[in-house]
Amino acid sequence: MSDSIFKGVEIVGTSSQSFSHAIEVAVACARKTLHNLSWFVVEEMRGGLQQGRLQYQVTLRVFFKLDDIDEPGDAGEGNGT
Repeated sequence: MSDSIFKGVEIVGTSSQSFSHAIEVAVACARKTLHNLSWFVVEEMRGGLQQGRLQYQVTLRVFFKLDDIDEPGDAGEGNGT
């Protein structure tokens, strides 16, 4: 079994439907720019009112596995993006 390194980044998702939908929106967007996503943690849930309507917001920390680096000169290649 090889060792793995993961990086976490904070993102915020919003939805007018629900907290669950805000999570889905945030993760779907993160998948477009980050690869090897492994898990997420909900850091905060909050709501707002936008023009009298509910707005759900979630702060997530998403974690992805960094690419393996075989060559010492490849240090800039393993950023996970």
